[in-house]
Amino acid sequence: MSRPLSLLCCLAWLLLVPPPLEAGEARAALARASDGLVSVQAGFEQRVYNGDGSLRETATGTLALKAPRLFLWHYLTPYEQLVVADGTHVWLHDVDLEQVSVRRQADAEAQSPLVVLTDPGSLDTRYRVSEAGRRDGLDWLRLDPLDDDGSFSRAELGLDGQGVARMELVDSLGGRTTIAFSDWRRNVDLPADLFRFQPPDGVDLVGDVDSLGEVRPLRDD
Repeated sequence: MSRPLSLLCCLAWLLLVPPPLEAGEARAALARASDGLVSVQAGFEQRVYNGDGSLRETATGTLALKAPRLFLWHYLTPYEQLVVADGTHVWLHDVDLEQVSVRRQADAEAQSPLVVLTDPGSLDTRYRVSEAGRRDGLDWLRLDPLDDDGSFSRAELGLDGQGVARMELVDSLGGRTTIAFSDWRRNVDLPADLFRFQPPDGVDLVGDVDSLGEVRPLRDD
């Protein structure tokens, strides 16, 4: 079984970005949920389906987000993984494999929706955004990438009175990932050191290691 698709979590940053208010029910619901939102904590369940619709894996965990660019996703099952963005780098710690990978945050964002979702002015320049109707008690907003970078072919956000309740992403091969959120806590006091990461002793460190010197002061007290 493959590891959880942690990069997909970047879509949750739309929660911290007020979108344009003109449009339909889903955008209006997202605007209401985003109004005044600077931080959030929640739980999530992620399901990954093959192209034939069969379930490939299920993962659960918790998340914390803080504007403008800090996030932490903690996958608890089936494998423990920690994904931390400190504003400069994104760290992925696979506990079982005793491995930490690191990328410049700007590079990671360039391969994910995070780069546009933290820049609300570019949302409509990177995606064709449309209302996707109402189903399962949620109002849905659809995002179709204008440029094909291979990460996903379309995404849909399902909104209720509390904000984004579900996300669904489809890749070019027909595979589908759904993320359901629960127990939202808005504007909680999140300490800055929550989003700092120090690789544990003895782990393999891979990725953009040469760039780490510039962030040592951020991660070391």
